Amino acid sequence: MTGVDALLLALGAVAVGAGVLVVTTRHLVRAGLYLVVCLGALAGLYLVLTAELVAWVQVLIYVGAVVVLLLFAVMLTRAPIGVSDDLDRPGWPAALIGGGAGLGLAALLVDAFRWTRVDLPEPGTAERLGEQVFGGWVLPFEVLSVLLLAALVGAIVLSRPDIGRPAADRPAPGGRR
Repeated sequence: MTGVDALLLALGAVAVGAGVLVVTTRHLVRAGLYLVVCLGALAGLYLVLTAELVAWVQVLIYVGAVVVLLLFAVMLTRAPIGVSDDLDRPGWPAALIGGGAGLGLAALLVDAFRWTRVDLPEPGTAERLGEQVFGGWVLPFEVLSVLLLAALVGAIVLSRPDIGRPAADRPAPGGRR
């Protein structure tokens, strides 16, 4: 086992551990911070695999934008941040379904490839990646930006109880009706 293999295993263990903490923690803000650790470990994996562009895109887009937007939306909507007794459910059905789906996908993967060696395509360059992203994938990126904008507007509407109410139902500025 080389040093690169050990680093890949360590970063993979950090990513999987943080991913497990994301879905098992009861605090929403902590889940967002564990997601930052998980995505950071994935960026480290990309760096070890010499995909520097993908690693920096991972850091800038996912860690820098999506997680910040998630935490901003959580705090903007005044969602319960801590433990909530009325929302807690047993976790064994989700674990059973997730485990079954994971075993099914693993069996499908083994059946599809039968441990054969797959030839890798030639490595890409930043120029080819840019041509693909800004050529054939412009429309999906624009649709995603509109979707994120709609989610942010929805979070603002949910956080402001006075938006959408008739004028008669709104409280007066002094707090009286």
